[in-house]
Amino acid sequence: MNPMLVNVVKGLIMDATRAANSGHPGGAMSSADYACVLFRDFLKYDPSDPKWFDRDRFVLSAGHESMLLYSLLHLAGFLSMDEIKRFRQWGSLTPGHPEHDLTPGVEATTGPLGQGLAMAVGMAAAEAHLRARLGADVCDHYTYVLASDGDFQEGVAYGAATLAGLWGLGKLIVYYDSNKVQLAGPTSRVDCTDYRKIYEGICWQVIDIDGHDHEQIRRAIAEAQQETGRPTLIIGHTVMAKGSASREGDFGTHGEPLSPEEIAATKKRLGLPEAEAFYCPAEVGGDFRGRQPALSRLAEAWRGNLADKKAHNAEFAAAWEWTTKDRGALTFEWPAFDPAKKYATRQAWGACLNALIEQLPPLVGGSADLDPSNQTAKFRDTVGNFNADTPLGRNLAFGVREFPMGAIANGIALHGGLIPFTATFLTFSDYMRNAVRMSALQKLPVLHVYTHDSFHLGEDGPTHQSIEHVASLRLIPNLLVLRPADAIETAACLEIALRQEETPSCLCLTRQGLPTLDPAVFPQVAAGVARGGYVLADCEGTPDVVLLATGSEVSLALDTVKLLKDLKIRVVSMPCVELFEMQDEAYKTSVIPEGARLYAAAEAGRPEGWHRYVGRKGLILGIDHFGHSAPANVLAEEYGFTPENLARLIRERLV
Repeated sequence: MNPMLVNVVKGLIMDATRAANSGHPGGAMSSADYACVLFRDFLKYDPSDPKWFDRDRFVLSAGHESMLLYSLLHLAGFLSMDEIKRFRQWGSLTPGHPEHDLTPGVEATTGPLGQGLAMAVGMAAAEAHLRARLGADVCDHYTYVLASDGDFQEGVAYGAATLAGLWGLGKLIVYYDSNKVQLAGPTSRVDCTDYRKIYEGICWQVIDIDGHDHEQIRRAIAEAQQETGRPTLIIGHTVMAKGSASREGDFGTHGEPLSPEEIAATKKRLGLPEAEAFYCPAEVGGDFRGRQPALSRLAEAWRGNLADKKAHNAEFAAAWEWTTKDRGALTFEWPAFDPAKKYATRQAWGACLNALIEQLPPLVGGSADLDPSNQTAKFRDTVGNFNADTPLGRNLAFGVREFPMGAIANGIALHGGLIPFTATFLTFSDYMRNAVRMSALQKLPVLHVYTHDSFHLGEDGPTHQSIEHVASLRLIPNLLVLRPADAIETAACLEIALRQEETPSCLCLTRQGLPTLDPAVFPQVAAGVARGGYVLADCEGTPDVVLLATGSEVSLALDTVKLLKDLKIRVVSMPCVELFEMQDEAYKTSVIPEGARLYAAAEAGRPEGWHRYVGRKGLILGIDHFGHSAPANVLAEEYGFTPENLARLIRERLV
């Protein structure tokens, strides 16, 4: 390796953060030795295609060290020097933290610490499953992670790591840049953890090295690659801002650019031109790219083998087609639901999930230890649990780990080739909220299933009764929040979610049974759900009342109409506000027309969001307090979620 490579990378890190007057040079400099060795000597990628299917995945979990990754991507040919110079500027490909859908070569968006490591567990799990399904000649790559102290202090990383050890993800290799310093001071002030003991205790191989010794780094990576039954943690003992003239070990370098004087002195120490910014000589780049011709040949040979295998192996060709199929082209056959029966929408979801076992082979996922309650038990028992002995298992037994579950599902989606889902109670969506946010931010069409969606679950009490959660989830951009009214709407909502290409979905489902919307009476349901909101029951002429409802309150609205036969009432079912807002104004006005005497909404949750439809003077039947432990019918009476009370409120408003 050119002896100047690491120093040139450090120069780019210093110059870019200084030019932006913003950034994190210290950790990037302490990690530079490992990252340079990994990218130059080990990482498998296609120089012409950063999205090549069988590439190694590199996840910079320490996303604040983004300039380290951008420097390496520049040397690899994926980023221009102009983009390096535009670090953290509007419209650049080099934002403050890496974003996978923006910058070529970035595998995951890793601003929130800990989640990069957790997403990498999902990537490694996807690789192991697809290797078993497609063959090692098509899917056989490593997932590398560069993590910092902050990553390990976030519980999501540990939760995901326990599953990685349990699942025997031998092709997951995590490097811990242990420089003993974090943003606010030395790590000794906040952490006394022996990570060797911890990770050995959860079935990982652990290797300690000097993170600045290139030969130790090479040996550790090679040893990690040879361990096929356990993931590996390489603990690299390093120095913050290694190589700086006077700031080595200084926690202040974690989140602040070095001064011009310090940069000049450091460049002199490293043998770089003191007065030249963004110095990157051709010989250093040429040395870094020395393996690229061989990597290109490897990728071309892979493509040739893929074409041959598809042509001569029908079973593989079918599996590969599922692996690469556009989700927007998916079609489904859903189970029939008896119009004379009531179904909890979680029950309907379970029936639909079971129907997908054969219809949708790429579907993988599981529940946070709530399999019977989330209706995933039959899926689990039919497809088997994923682990080292049964990598073709499609059920992921996450245990009580909601946040890691969400982040792992994101990693599976990022890897590609599989369709992930998660499941828990709606109230526990709070535990995994930032993973859901990252699903949305990264444009990952993950399905998050939430059962027990309101106070109607009853006796379990206020800790389990969702009040604010649906409204809170609706605040996240690029997220579909689907709350179906019955079994028929549930199937329609699930189809919408599974056909998304860049948008995650939350499916919010009841525990209590709900009347089924008879297709003979309501033939418009499926088409209406696809538009987010639609006219479910109408009147002649301009309505006196337009009554909107979601989920369990749709049947409440229909029952209320029966008590108000002297009024003209239109009932609008709105299972997805986000989809409804995507419709044109003409459609929205056709559903919610002007001229009604009263606009009303009913939903067993926070009321505030409904003012956009009912206006300041409209009627909203919601709930703005925590629940109580009592039977569901008692709570409905106490909180006013009865046809009689809603009818009374409507009449009072019309006086």
